[in-house]
Amino acid sequence: MQLDSRRRAALTAICDTFAPGDGAAIPSAGALGAVPVAESLVRALPRAADRKQLTTLLGLWNTRAAGLFLGTGGRRFSDLTPAAREELLLRLGDAPSERKRVLFQALRSLATSAYLLAPGPTGTSPVWEAIGYPGPLGTRPDAPLPRLSPVSPTADTTFDCDVVVVGSGAGGGTAAAVLSGAGLDVVVLERGGYYDDADFDGGEHSGLTRLYAGGPAATAEGQVSLVAGSCLGGGTVVNWTTSFRTPDEIRTEWAGLGAAQFAEKEYTQALDAVTDRLSVNGDHSAASARDAVMERGLRALGWHVDAMPRNVVGCDTGTDCGRCGYGCRLGAKQSVTKTWLADAEAAGARLVVDTAVRTIDVKQGRAVGVRAVTSSGHSVSVRARAVVVAAGAVQTPALLRRSGFTDPNIGRYLRLHPATAVWGVFDEEIRPWEGGMQTRYSREHSDLDGRGHGVIYETGPGNPAALQGFMNWRGAAAHLDALKDLGRTAGVGVITRDRDSGVVKVARDGEPVPHYRLSAYDAAHLHAGIEGATKILAAAGARRVRSAHQSGPAYEPGRSGTYEDFVAACRTAGYGPGRCAIAALHIMGTARMGGSRNTSATDPDGATWEVPNVVVADASCFPTSSGVNPMISIEAIAHMNATRLAERLGR
Repeated sequence: MQLDSRRRAALTAICDTFAPGDGAAIPSAGALGAVPVAESLVRALPRAADRKQLTTLLGLWNTRAAGLFLGTGGRRFSDLTPAAREELLLRLGDAPSERKRVLFQALRSLATSAYLLAPGPTGTSPVWEAIGYPGPLGTRPDAPLPRLSPVSPTADTTFDCDVVVVGSGAGGGTAAAVLSGAGLDVVVLERGGYYDDADFDGGEHSGLTRLYAGGPAATAEGQVSLVAGSCLGGGTVVNWTTSFRTPDEIRTEWAGLGAAQFAEKEYTQALDAVTDRLSVNGDHSAASARDAVMERGLRALGWHVDAMPRNVVGCDTGTDCGRCGYGCRLGAKQSVTKTWLADAEAAGARLVVDTAVRTIDVKQGRAVGVRAVTSSGHSVSVRARAVVVAAGAVQTPALLRRSGFTDPNIGRYLRLHPATAVWGVFDEEIRPWEGGMQTRYSREHSDLDGRGHGVIYETGPGNPAALQGFMNWRGAAAHLDALKDLGRTAGVGVITRDRDSGVVKVARDGEPVPHYRLSAYDAAHLHAGIEGATKILAAAGARRVRSAHQSGPAYEPGRSGTYEDFVAACRTAGYGPGRCAIAALHIMGTARMGGSRNTSATDPDGATWEVPNVVVADASCFPTSSGVNPMISIEAIAHMNATRLAERLGR
């Protein structure tokens, strides 16, 4: 995608309205070089339809027809004063029309992300300086050479093997190690690239563009933003090292849906194997300033609080740790590239990167391999005795559908752990981009209905571009003031265990389209979490509290406004699309395991009901949402399903 001058002018005008700078030391988005960054973010969208939609919008943006739609009485955007442009955007964000609100949020996210990602002409953005954010840390000159040796095909290529594994993240990496360790010939295909310690510079732009999926960026309704890793090692390279075992009550629930082994020794042994290989421990949980704030508030309230188990060895829990969402420069994070994939390669597995699998070849009811294409357009064919699908809960059902699978349960039961945040501004310095990724949590309200549905409270690193996704925009000056407060801001994240679900459909172009609308039931729990997070921050001594609602609820505990009025304003603002910033970092379901093909897409072995030698080994398998950060559960399921597959192939 290359914008012409008219569309680029429209994009510049939009970005400059969201981020005009201060007219002095802080430049506008256009002057900073944010517009090319925004263009690159759009080019990274995987669906041509999404890219075309934005270019069409930009082509119409400065027309009289657009003015009528946007409520300017037909005046062109370029004819409006800066104040009138800002007023127009605010009306768009507050509109009764869901369509207009979602459009506003898409433009806001694009413009403010690009503004905070852009390094400026000197490489150190004046915006970062105003925030107190130091910018990228730089690569380490003493970083070791990459350990793995994946290949990136430069010509049409064919492989033969026993098992081809699609995806190299928590599920695929673990499955590859188990299968190759059993003496099977394994080929792993990963659509992303390979990056290791020497590549990581702690920068948001480099991290987001190299290590994360370009899309889908949100559910089709625009209600929930989606975040997923896309590189060799997948989400384990970028996740926040939180390593919870599957809770016993969840295991019982999953077993009750027909996969009895979740409540038995077999799954316990898989959990043990995973936590042992990842070196999960409690020795690297020194509280960051963010976590210290949350713990202070929780203890003042007398609520549950505990330290996080983490899969790290030699973590500094300091400056580097706060940037670990963009790759661990220290090599401390025990991602699957450091563990399972290293084991798999040592056992003879072949790792292939920059290669996206498009279809599974099925003949006479059996999978015989897969077909893929490289990022440079070369075809890759793999002939295999079995296929393990571990492309993630969005891409896995899309691959199965593209391959002709017709099971109606494929794509159903999408769970997202909808998450939002409440922010507190303190007198003390927090520097939310530093300290342990996550080191404290609370399950005080994890069971709000007596059936295991509720919220958990966690913190997370506050690098500016990522953090802005949970901020509202009430005008350029207010947004800039909020950015200047980031150094003294701590957030309490609210992670909801959703009872109700969505679905992943597949568009005509073969790409996945997630549909998910937060139910009233789950929205009530999300709101209860906002009430709880607000109490935590107030008890910790926040001088100002605000939510992620676009309408801008805020109050100053003990000074201005009341807790009751604040949470009432949050409830009134609501949680519909465009009303409140909600994101999903835990994407689950869509090929869930169970005992009946009427209610599940895969059997208790993780094999699809239609083709028994296609085994799913990722978060798609979850029968319901896990209720905790899912990495350990994903790897344990992959370990278990791959062990069963190895036994069948051995026989």
